[in-house]
Amino acid sequence: MTEPMLHVFDAYGTLFDVHSAVARHRALVGPEADRLSDLWRTKQLEYTWTRSLMGAYRDFMALTEEALDFAAARCGGLSAEARAKLLSAYETLDAFPDVAPTLAALKAKDAKLVILSNGTPAMLESAVRSAGLAGLLDPSISVAEVGVFKTDSKVYERVGARYGVAPTQVSFQSSNRWDVAGAAKFGFRAVWINRTRAPDEYPDLPPAAVLDDLGGLLALSDREPSGSQS
Repeated sequence: MTEPMLHVFDAYGTLFDVHSAVARHRALVGPEADRLSDLWRTKQLEYTWTRSLMGAYRDFMALTEEALDFAAARCGGLSAEARAKLLSAYETLDAFPDVAPTLAALKAKDAKLVILSNGTPAMLESAVRSAGLAGLLDPSISVAEVGVFKTDSKVYERVGARYGVAPTQVSFQSSNRWDVAGAAKFGFRAVWINRTRAPDEYPDLPPAAVLDDLGGLLALSDREPSGSQS
């Protein structure tokens, strides 16, 4: 009997809304809230890439704090109360509305579901628990296991190391086009969840599919035989 394809999900931006932390405390942050949220996310990712290239790993929560401090400095500052509340909120980000029903429907088809993320184990456990997703997902895989961030191939290798599957048996979903490019290069069936309808990048490393939201995975899984290569 052919094994079902393993479904692997990026966490931040794909399952969890990275801007929901600022959205909860918009009044406390002030008129620069949107700019601060965008810059916070941009610097957070930049720090992962630069530290991976330097071989100077610091965990994702530390980089999240440093990115917030930089964004705050560029946007007029934050009170100690606002900073503390934003960092706390980042550990319990809102899941997008399509996440729980899609994961439940895939789980009902006997799919195995797991997160592969830059987040620390503690961050991921907190986010999954607070979003009510713990019963739908296998234990998360964190880059902390290898001490380097996506898109280093050592991160994607952790999936096969844990589950004993070939890259072609993995459907990898991310809203981050750079992550999709890295997963495609590694050999995963990489699905771009293009929630913002952003223009394409990395044309030499195309996704296997582009979906507006996570719900499109259900139709995609129905069309493809279990364990098949896209």
